[in-house]
Amino acid sequence: MKFDTPATSNPIDQMKIVGQPHDRIDGPLKTTGIARYAYERHDAVPDAAYGFVIGSAIAKGRIRSFNLQAAERAPGVLTIVTYLNAGKLGKGTYNTARLLAGPEIQHYHQALAIVVAETFEQARAAAMLIHVDYERSVGAFDMKAACDDAVVPPPIWGADPADTAVGDFAGAFANAEVKLDAIYTTPDQTHAMMEPHASTAAWNDGKLTLWTANQMIAWTVGDVAKTLGIAKENVRLIAPYVGGGFGGKLFLRADALMAALGARAAGRPVKVALIRPFIANNTVHRAATIQRIRIGTAADGRIKAIAHETWSGDLPNGLPEAGAMQTRLLYAGANRLTSTRLAVVDLPEANAMRAPGEAPGLMALEVAMDEAAQALGMDPVEFRIINDTQVDPENPERPFSQRNLNECLRLGAERFGWGKRNATPGQVRDGRWLVGMGVAVGLRNNLVMKSAARVRLNDSGNLTVETDMTDIGTGSYTILAQTAAEMMGVPLERVMVRLGDSSFPVSAGSGGQWGANSASSGVYAACVKLRHAVAERLGLDPATAQFSDGEVQDGERRFTLGQAAAESEIVAEDAIEFGDLDKQYQQSTFAAHFVEVGVDEATAEIRIRRMLAVCAAGRILNPKSARSQVIGGMTMGVGAALMEEMAVDKRIGFFVNHDLAGYEVPVHADIPQQEVIFLEENDPISSPMKAKGVGELGLCGVAAAIANAVQNATGVRVRDYPVTLDKLISKLPEFA
Repeated sequence: MKFDTPATSNPIDQMKIVGQPHDRIDGPLKTTGIARYAYERHDAVPDAAYGFVIGSAIAKGRIRSFNLQAAERAPGVLTIVTYLNAGKLGKGTYNTARLLAGPEIQHYHQALAIVVAETFEQARAAAMLIHVDYERSVGAFDMKAACDDAVVPPPIWGADPADTAVGDFAGAFANAEVKLDAIYTTPDQTHAMMEPHASTAAWNDGKLTLWTANQMIAWTVGDVAKTLGIAKENVRLIAPYVGGGFGGKLFLRADALMAALGARAAGRPVKVALIRPFIANNTVHRAATIQRIRIGTAADGRIKAIAHETWSGDLPNGLPEAGAMQTRLLYAGANRLTSTRLAVVDLPEANAMRAPGEAPGLMALEVAMDEAAQALGMDPVEFRIINDTQVDPENPERPFSQRNLNECLRLGAERFGWGKRNATPGQVRDGRWLVGMGVAVGLRNNLVMKSAARVRLNDSGNLTVETDMTDIGTGSYTILAQTAAEMMGVPLERVMVRLGDSSFPVSAGSGGQWGANSASSGVYAACVKLRHAVAERLGLDPATAQFSDGEVQDGERRFTLGQAAAESEIVAEDAIEFGDLDKQYQQSTFAAHFVEVGVDEATAEIRIRRMLAVCAAGRILNPKSARSQVIGGMTMGVGAALMEEMAVDKRIGFFVNHDLAGYEVPVHADIPQQEVIFLEENDPISSPMKAKGVGELGLCGVAAAIANAVQNATGVRVRDYPVTLDKLISKLPEFA
């Protein structure tokens, strides 16, 4: 099905099941332990051996030699695989570094070998007996220093240019009545998902099956095949449940490759789970950024000139953190400039993480907007409202499909009690706590991708949906079941959804906030075809047949769905393919985030007191799971603002705090009252579902709102994240 004209009325508009707050279908399976994750597939491979991956102890250099003798003689060891006996390996399209080092080493904890043994303990013990002789090379481990040699990267994600310019920024900024010119920094951050990268691999007659923790099945099938040098048809990936990804499981990683190599060498299935330090140093992370923002306004607060320049680092041929993307779209202003620069550093690979681009970019931009409002003596909410735009600021001929950001700000301000905020910092106290409020805007673009599904109808009138879409804890099972149930007129309990298997039709996968809208549209397309097939089999007119309450009716003729499939199962498969509406209209989602904090007047300890997000994100397919997504994003925003920071050893080139003891993330006690409001929206430009993504929107802007609230509470402006007490304590207001 082609989607190249705006959606009109369709069965989803009934909103009997779609749009309702249904419990997650997979919830009982996960809470009772029935849902099996990649490392737990004892049902499929009961005789699996265990693999333990060894990572490089240097960040850059070469392997001179291995001494494997003691490890090979260790109890239970079946095989050891290194680059010397792994065979010829390629590199995946989505990998920056090779997943198996040798002889060259590109980063710390790059996989060097896998030890396969009968038990995990035996594999781990044997791995400790391996001696590696290294030849260390000089590496670049200081991103700030490396930025002196930063270069213009290729188009970001293959589309967005590294540099943009509209009008005369330099002239307009020079002539602006009020100017802001500030530098902001964000640190390296890691994903910290609950489930580590884990895989179970089995070979049969030259064909590989991988049960793996992965967000994008089709991408990874291609990269497994490319890396191993085998046909894609000989690779099957299965990932029905994924315990969090956040971008870290978008691509083929070392757990899957090393499990496949170990299983091939051992001649039996092998399971591998990367140890927690490898999440930081072996997989991917969010790169640190340096961001310069300049805003020039007229005396009335209208932006005349805005510029956002960013620097980040990655391995050679890596990707930048595209922190200036949202600045191209978020506010009006005739004279504009953005630039992105990429430095080469020999730290572990940087890549997508939790709203890549917008999340760190808004950590800077939305603090800069707060500072500009303060310089103008203007309310921060009003400053944002008067600089709203209903068209793409770089291309005024291209309107937003919908843009209700000002409604988010106004409703949020009213609900949060923004009118009671004291604009003078450091004036509000609650006992020993200095209290402040902050606001920031969130933007995340509405991305869509081709997505396919297959829907089966049996003689009992039950439906089965099959697609390789993944559920990474986001509720995919439920919204896809809701879509099929709404389209076919059956109760939700009569729909079974099967996900995460490369033998199913290729979906959009989970990432970039594109999954729900795209995958549900794929199910919609398959159901349109199934409705036609059902009507034809019953001798009804597909154009006028009505589906409801498990029945099909056309005029006086009425049948149950089961009757249509009485002779044989009816199967329909289709894909949604999006046209060029995204070129005609800018499609984005918006949020207004409000936060209240308390800062201890003596210790500078920061406590979040309450949070509110008001979101405009098209039709909300399931308000209950969507709220969970947004409050999860808000929680991540607390981590980004106050805690998360990878500490780089600039001598050796690795992330020191590479576990959950040293890398701090929010816990229950850190998170107070959270409120989420969704505006009533339907966006016919977006998809036949009239929905948009919402998962990452909950994160975008939150950290800046917290930083702005801290400034309002204390008068201290922190431009270097995270906002920790050491950056406040010497500057707090005096107290009696």
